Amino acid sequence: MAMEISAPGPQRAIGNEEYSLYSSLSEEELVQMAIEQSLADKTRGPATAEATVSSRANHQPAHFYPWTRSSAPPENPPARPPMGLFQGVMQKYNSLKTSQLAAVDPVLKAIKEGDKEGLEAMIKDGKNLAEPNGEGWLPLHEAAYYGQLGCLQVLQRAYPGALDQRTLQEETALYLATCRSHLDCVLSLLQAGAEPDISNKSRETPLYKACERKNAEAVRILVQHRADTNHRCNRGWTALHESVSRNDLEVMEILVGGGAKVEAKNAYGITPLFVAAQSGQLEALRFLAKHGADINTQASDSASALYEACKNEHEDVVAFLLSQGADANKANKDGLLPLHIASRKGNYRIVQMLLPVTSRTRVRRSGISPLHLAAERNHDAVLEALLDARFDVNTPLAPERARLYEDRRTSALYFAVVNNNVYATELLLLAGADPNRDIINPLLVAIRHGCLRTMQLLLDHGANIDAYITTHPTSFPATIMFAMKCLSLLKFLMDLGCNGEPCFSCLYGNGPHPPAPQRSGRFYEAPVDKEPSVVQFCEVLSAPEVSRWAGPIIDVLLDYVGNVQLCSRLKEHIDSFEDWAIIKEKAEPPRPLAHLCRLQVRKAIGKYRIKLLDTLPLPGRLIRYLKYENTQ
Repeated sequence: MAMEISAPGPQRAIGNEEYSLYSSLSEEELVQMAIEQSLADKTRGPATAEATVSSRANHQPAHFYPWTRSSAPPENPPARPPMGLFQGVMQKYNSLKTSQLAAVDPVLKAIKEGDKEGLEAMIKDGKNLAEPNGEGWLPLHEAAYYGQLGCLQVLQRAYPGALDQRTLQEETALYLATCRSHLDCVLSLLQAGAEPDISNKSRETPLYKACERKNAEAVRILVQHRADTNHRCNRGWTALHESVSRNDLEVMEILVGGGAKVEAKNAYGITPLFVAAQSGQLEALRFLAKHGADINTQASDSASALYEACKNEHEDVVAFLLSQGADANKANKDGLLPLHIASRKGNYRIVQMLLPVTSRTRVRRSGISPLHLAAERNHDAVLEALLDARFDVNTPLAPERARLYEDRRTSALYFAVVNNNVYATELLLLAGADPNRDIINPLLVAIRHGCLRTMQLLLDHGANIDAYITTHPTSFPATIMFAMKCLSLLKFLMDLGCNGEPCFSCLYGNGPHPPAPQRSGRFYEAPVDKEPSVVQFCEVLSAPEVSRWAGPIIDVLLDYVGNVQLCSRLKEHIDSFEDWAIIKEKAEPPRPLAHLCRLQVRKAIGKYRIKLLDTLPLPGRLIRYLKYENTQ
């Protein structure tokens, strides 16, 4: 009979039977199909609760075996829909498979119960107990794993050639006994001639695992039987590395006494002493130093043990290393010294320890000052300590380090201002920081933050109130551009003498203006293939986020300039709102004489003395007028 096999899917049931292509197959053929279906399901992943249990069982640790796995049936199984022929055969197959998995292997049962007589009887009856299971485990491995010494010795005598046989994970019986801390089994295997240095897939030997588990007696037994104390795992670690990381002095003593090299390096050039410093294991560090380990050891990236101790803020370790003569001037591959990393971490005590022994020349060669790092991370106490130690407050970042920052910052002051850290800003300014060294003036950053206190500090210490940005040139001070969105801030700057005249010196005048340039980020830029062109005030004012404030901005600026001409674009902005018509009238020359006189007096006083108007020997009314407090 011709049959058409369709894609797998739910079959339509009539009564308790399925009318499908399975009805003509024999039970043997159906079982075969069930097996194939089971394999396909395994490939796709578990689709039923039973398959899920099987899948989980496959992820048990290596010492579990198929014949040890069993699952009890649920006490109250859920009701199932009527089954067809194929489903019934599948159930029979899965039940058979489950019963096979649940069967207890008599050999394993005897081993777990310590029944050595039972094992001897099996061997006498001719049963082969040197046959590995699917995971490569022998009964010998089982006996070592479960710590059944009597069974182990029976199997050792019966199958001496299997003593060093490995599982699929390349684990020997000695390895398993060591992992499980069965010392009597470990000793028995070694006395029987087991090789102590056979490693697993990760190249971990029994000695390594004994150190990992801090089992000093196992380590002693293995070393006495000539285990290699300098064997490296796949990470390059030796047993000594492992014991140092765990601060296990007893094991370290045994290993060194057994020939372990204190200068052994892993794949990254890390010695045991480096591990001790890195992990803060002071006692291990003392032990290694006593046995001649290099106190100035460096990893392959040139980081020293002292650098790592500072990085991880192990204060006692740092103190000990320095007392033993550790060199505080060894830089890592990035050129950073221990003082740099301690400043970045903000550890005041470590910084104080390093200051007397750190070379200022080496700090200068690094291209970055610890001041930069302390200011960047807001570590004010460390910043104070560095300033007290007279680090140059104006040391710039090296160009290659400044390029790592989009704004090309160079000064420690800039870091403090960017972080809006008023206290650090004041500390640096009082120590003599120059507020005008960066490409982007810190004052501009303070204006963007809207922090009046920081602005006042910067201006009091000589910040250029008419600062420009050379990489983003404008025809008017950048301070005005940054303050446009806050009229009170703009007025604050104008009161202190910011020059508003260039805002009205438009290159295009009353003629037609080209389209406003596109913005990139926070600044106006020319196309990348051209030199940056000078941006006019009216172009910035045309930006959508600023244009709605065009009239009030122009109104504020007109109070601080004399007779000026509005360009055609500024007039367009003012004409766009009827309420702004008075601003256009205000700009028409001539300006009031009293206003022009005020401007001339303010100019004669100078912008650096305007903030001191109250101290000048002038009439109070005039001072108020000069300060725009009296408009009469």
